[in-house]
Amino acid sequence: MVDEVGTQERIRIFDTTLRDGEQAPGISLDPLEKLEIAEQLARLGVDIIEAGFPVASQGDFDAVRQIARQVHGPVICGLSRTHVADIERCYEAVRDAEHHRIHVFISTSPSHLEHMLRMSEDQVVEAVRRAIARARELVDDVEFSPQDATRTPLPFLYRVLQVAVDEGASTLNIPDTVGYGIPWDFARMVESVRREVAGSYVISCHCHNDLGLATANSLAAVAAGARQVECCINGIGERAGNAALEEVVMGLAIRSDVIGDVTTGIDTRELARTSRLVSRLTGYPVQYNKAVVGRNAFAHESGIHQHGVLTDRSTYEVIDAASVGQEAAQIVLGKHSGRHAFQEALARMGIALEGDALNATFQRFKELADRKVELSEADLEAIVAEELGTTLADRFELVSFRVEAGTGREAVASATVLVDGTPVEASASGNGMVDALGRVLAEATALEARLTGFSVTSVTGGADALGSVAVTVDVGGHEVSGRGVSTDIVEASARALLNALNRAARVREKASNRETP
Repeated sequence: MVDEVGTQERIRIFDTTLRDGEQAPGISLDPLEKLEIAEQLARLGVDIIEAGFPVASQGDFDAVRQIARQVHGPVICGLSRTHVADIERCYEAVRDAEHHRIHVFISTSPSHLEHMLRMSEDQVVEAVRRAIARARELVDDVEFSPQDATRTPLPFLYRVLQVAVDEGASTLNIPDTVGYGIPWDFARMVESVRREVAGSYVISCHCHNDLGLATANSLAAVAAGARQVECCINGIGERAGNAALEEVVMGLAIRSDVIGDVTTGIDTRELARTSRLVSRLTGYPVQYNKAVVGRNAFAHESGIHQHGVLTDRSTYEVIDAASVGQEAAQIVLGKHSGRHAFQEALARMGIALEGDALNATFQRFKELADRKVELSEADLEAIVAEELGTTLADRFELVSFRVEAGTGREAVASATVLVDGTPVEASASGNGMVDALGRVLAEATALEARLTGFSVTSVTGGADALGSVAVTVDVGGHEVSGRGVSTDIVEASARALLNALNRAARVREKASNRETP
């Protein structure tokens, strides 16, 4: 079963940023943030969005259902174990989507059977048979994954996949769950599945990056006949991450001469913007030399390179930067810009804000414009991301703060915070300015918090660049993330810390509501 575009075969792009990507340590997305990413993925043109694992938690279920109801275009997919109750829960989450899919998985490698499942091969086969049959009763589009396929004996792998196809699975995924695959060996596995498993189905691949080969393995799989690739924006995910969507898509586009005459439905001009959005909402920075979407992906310092690129960009660039959204005209605004110009600039970027969201974002823009001569498109995206991240009924609002520090002396901080609208003043000392800020904000909000992660990135270049701070904070054993943007890194840190504490408060409130009969 193959999609064709003219004489080209269509490769389906299956994005799992919101499921496998969110499993990366420290990432905790709110439902509205997940929806925002899903809407951008739809603009990007992905074919399938794996929106979550509905049975994992009520929050995951609600997020998947909201995406299914509000995001149009892509297939909305939910992940499920082979338990019938899981499958039915997954169906409830995705049922309202224009197009929906249930993705069923179970482990098949000897290691997983012995140490995790404690099941025999026959028991696994029977579980797959029941699960796929039930999923097929609920939806027409069913995908099956034998977890840890690359360490599964081939005869058993063929047997399990054949049962899945016989019961109605239309997509067979070959997951390299632990990043064990080597491109030529992984390609042979894909070829053998095509040869040994009878029926009409699409072969998919899902590669992890433990050996740094996730993109290479994915491209090798396509060359061997896979027609769906599972990947994440920026390559985020468990451990070393997943195959990076932007790398896979551009690899297919640039090297179709050796991979095959294939195409995708991705609007590559949206790649850089999608990368920045996911980076800011997850708090995971994109490394400067990251392929396709990194800050230095199209930068040249060597004199020889500069001369070549000035003569003809193709001398040292295989990708046109503009084609991936890396060289689009920058929208520059300053402190004299009005609300109309600000809203129009956002509209040209595909961001539509109205009412309170527009007012809050414009006010933040004016605050920063007073400190910075010009604000670029990337600056505006950072401001919008920060302000939209604080629209979920925050309990705490920063009024003012002061930090004093110096060589050989302990940092001292004081702050005034609105707690449910009431001003609360607090002071504290710490080992450095950020530690002191964290302590004083924890005291003001009455939350026991411990800073576990801190990173600073520059949104744009120059001495007056906006700084973006991402933090992870442990609050009562629950780790949450926060982010803040400012031309002052200390202020950005305070905003990020308070953003995290507001998230922690929401988590506690939800938990309390669930415990109340």
